[in-house]
Amino acid sequence: MTTRLLAAALCTAAALPSFSAPAAAEDLTLERLFASPDLSGPVPREVKLSPDGRFVTLLKPRAEDRERFDLWSVDTETGKEAMLVDSTALDTGDALSEEERMRRERARIGNLKGIVAYDWAPSGDAVLVPVSGDLFLARLGGQSRAAGDAAGEVRRLTDTPGTELDAQVSADGGYVSYVIDQDLHTIDLASGADRVVADGEGTVSWGVAEFVAQEEMDRDTGHWWAPDDSRLAAARVDEAPVEIVTRTAIGAEGTRVYDQRYPAAGTPNAVVDLFVMDPDGGDRVEVDLGDNDDIYLARVDWAPDASALYVQRQSRDQKTLDMLRVDPETGASEVLFTETAENWLNLHSNLHILEGGDLIWTSERDGFSHIYRWHDGTWQQLTRGPWRVSEIEAVDEAGDRILFTANRDTPLEDQLYSIPPTGGEPARLTEAGYDNEIRMDDAGRRMLVTRSAPTQPPQTYLADEDGTRIVWIEANPLGKGAPYTPYLPSHEVPEFGTLAAADGSALQYKLLSPKRQAGKRYPVFVQVYGGPGAGRQVKRNWASAAPLQQWLVDNGWIVFSIDGRGTPDRGKAFEDQIARAMGTVEVEDQLAGLTWLKAQDFVDPDRIAVNGWSYGGYMTLRLLEAAPGAYAAGVSGAPVTDWTLYDTHYTERYLGDPNADPAVYPAAGALANADRIADPLLLIHGMADDNVVFENSTVLMGALQSAGVPFDLMVYPGATHRVSGEGRDVHLWRTITRFLNREVKNPPTAQP
Repeated sequence: MTTRLLAAALCTAAALPSFSAPAAAEDLTLERLFASPDLSGPVPREVKLSPDGRFVTLLKPRAEDRERFDLWSVDTETGKEAMLVDSTALDTGDALSEEERMRRERARIGNLKGIVAYDWAPSGDAVLVPVSGDLFLARLGGQSRAAGDAAGEVRRLTDTPGTELDAQVSADGGYVSYVIDQDLHTIDLASGADRVVADGEGTVSWGVAEFVAQEEMDRDTGHWWAPDDSRLAAARVDEAPVEIVTRTAIGAEGTRVYDQRYPAAGTPNAVVDLFVMDPDGGDRVEVDLGDNDDIYLARVDWAPDASALYVQRQSRDQKTLDMLRVDPETGASEVLFTETAENWLNLHSNLHILEGGDLIWTSERDGFSHIYRWHDGTWQQLTRGPWRVSEIEAVDEAGDRILFTANRDTPLEDQLYSIPPTGGEPARLTEAGYDNEIRMDDAGRRMLVTRSAPTQPPQTYLADEDGTRIVWIEANPLGKGAPYTPYLPSHEVPEFGTLAAADGSALQYKLLSPKRQAGKRYPVFVQVYGGPGAGRQVKRNWASAAPLQQWLVDNGWIVFSIDGRGTPDRGKAFEDQIARAMGTVEVEDQLAGLTWLKAQDFVDPDRIAVNGWSYGGYMTLRLLEAAPGAYAAGVSGAPVTDWTLYDTHYTERYLGDPNADPAVYPAAGALANADRIADPLLLIHGMADDNVVFENSTVLMGALQSAGVPFDLMVYPGATHRVSGEGRDVHLWRTITRFLNREVKNPPTAQP
């Protein structure tokens, strides 16, 4: 495959925060990269506002163990910070259930310890905290609360040998709900009564999200409380139709075999039904989801007055989405509107139901995700332009405005904007030069802003309705005492620019380089993902891999990434080019980046390596197959090699039904042309991976061996889709760099 470069790179400029570096640098080592404290500083997780706005809560890593998190609070009036729940005081060390371990893997938090999630009680005086498989209710102190002290009693709600899943405080604060052993429970907090409200057995579970909902649909719950606690909607999931695959989790101390219900592409999904019931399980009615069982239950939302449920029903081919309005008393439903797409619809959670019954919603019907208002069957488009609305953060009805994040100014940054509810010119409320994530209260009057830039690790502050900072929650400055400060003198700021794809599309790239010496050519480490839905490599932020990439730069590598066609956030025309054609345009665009690199006078064209994980691992294989000799070597981690081994919702979205068009799947896979790989390859995989199952690598091994193609291999016993842990992380990157030093930096002399 050849790619013609149509345009030269165009560098972009932006106002970025600056920092002062110490005079002398310490050497950044692999051991320090993965040791505690985290080099990026105390980056919090799950930052939330209390319902009354008095406290901000967050999960904060321990200095001595960057993977263990405790629950902290910050008083928004005084700025006083205090630990609310010490995870070590409640953590028994009991093993989590296999279901919870895999749920955490699907949430990409499988490596974390201590407190990994929590839920505020709507009353604002308590927080629900799951620890070691049980549930605790941490109540904020009474008189001490008035003095700005969040400390209070911790009440244990459950004490079971299993693991409580999907724990929630009900919307009005009267109940706690959870799932264990396939049963949905509710706890009446006033009486303490714990009852089973929906009893699962065999292949039937109640109240939890099925596998593809968690892994691919961004829906991690299976039950929903009405705003007044009067009713509870719950999914009933029957996995009987789902085929059983035997997953062998090979560990260092033995092998466990699981018979897992896994819906591979082209095979039956679980049957998901929806019911509404009283908090004690009584008066249960089934929601009319239509006559076709082969659909996806995408989203469930209650009207603010609990008078209706709004249910999103997605077709199996993902080209149609119906918005249903459901009567919770009878289960009867009506279709309010239908969204359609030529290739696929991207799911989102941007439904906001106004008091008068109008809906605020995002749609890609004009080619980009934009905000619309629905009123009695008519639509009004509120935003427009060649940019993407990411999330509607809040609808402030009292203030007559809608607040949303978008990449309106540049594809490299998400900023917060506001518009009137009738539309108009967006007003930006966050600072340019940073990439932002926002959490807001329901009224849209206070916001938590987490931002970062290439010269600033993530920091979080509380702001008022206009975006003005009130108090730092975690300033995380790069200065005296910061973990990364000793390494600032060698820190390099990435260069950003654009290249033109074959169709003229602008492809964003990022390049980090050592301080270049005139006439010297450097080896290049190409970091690739390249797939749809997630994994953007080129953003103007402090990525979690920033210290690792700096370590590569310190060791003489140029680090380069480019986001090609098929990646998200650039509109449907840009994304849809991989429809029924994975492994085509995204490969062409990576090779366009390679062509540009080889034309630079500071790049050694014979020493360019490519590295990727998951879809990036797949891309590494496809690149080596498409252009033998173009790269000096490739590192492929946890790659999909046969798309028939991957799940329904993701794979069929892009490749369709393999039963309807069977030729698409082998053409998109990495097995048919494995014999074309002629460059050094390092293959890596976790041996207990339940996402991209280990079989993907074993079938590739067989194909390469049958073709007489040599390769290097590293497997990790007990590791799932993410290889993690201080020792393993060091081992992984020592393995990668030893391979690249041998094959790319200092290649062996060719043998006759």
